[in-house]
Amino acid sequence: MSDHILICDDERELRDMLAEYLGKRGFRTTLAAHAEELRAAIGKQKPDLILLDINMPGEDGLSVLRSLQGPDAPLVIMLTAAGEVVDRVVGLEMGADDYLAKPVDLRELASRIKAVLRRRVTATAEPATERARFRFGKTWLDLDAAKLLDEEGNEVPLTSMEFNLLKLFARNRGRVLNRDQILEGAHDRNWDPFDRSIDIRISRIRKKIEINPQKPEVIRTVRGVGYIYDPS
Repeated sequence: MSDHILICDDERELRDMLAEYLGKRGFRTTLAAHAEELRAAIGKQKPDLILLDINMPGEDGLSVLRSLQGPDAPLVIMLTAAGEVVDRVVGLEMGADDYLAKPVDLRELASRIKAVLRRRVTATAEPATERARFRFGKTWLDLDAAKLLDEEGNEVPLTSMEFNLLKLFARNRGRVLNRDQILEGAHDRNWDPFDRSIDIRISRIRKKIEINPQKPEVIRTVRGVGYIYDPS
């Protein structure tokens, strides 16, 4: 079955244009003009991915994004005005999987959607003795179950991007990774020197795994280069 994309934007012409373009590329689409219609649509059928406008009348996109948190939350690509750097940063901090500035380039949009969907994590059922587990500070990363667990075995919510970042670090223990390597290995798009998305996501991850996120010891910054996973 084709992937289901929920398009939530208050601009009718943009919704229709995106739906037509994505429909021709094999996606199923549902349209919503505001938060209330979005929630009604999710109640009927959970989408694989949501294209979410930040500036909407009534409840804005950031408020909607906050309500979509959790391990079963759909993937989210934010649609932001070109100059809305603050909203973009806040959205990434709140767990959005990617963002795209308006006016939307349709080919780039399709590419971003495919990249985010490729990162979608599918948990696999393997015997406990076969699981690959990595220590990340006060948590454990279970690669086979695609979960981050605390000391009591409770699941710590992760976005698909956060999981892929942790998996990338786990497979490169003790190796300094620069931003190009991180983006290539986990983010599927080229690094823009002004793009803070990796730094923002690592900051979010540190809050979940580090005993003291202000003084990280597990995923450390190597100034002028990148980051290193060093559990020891």
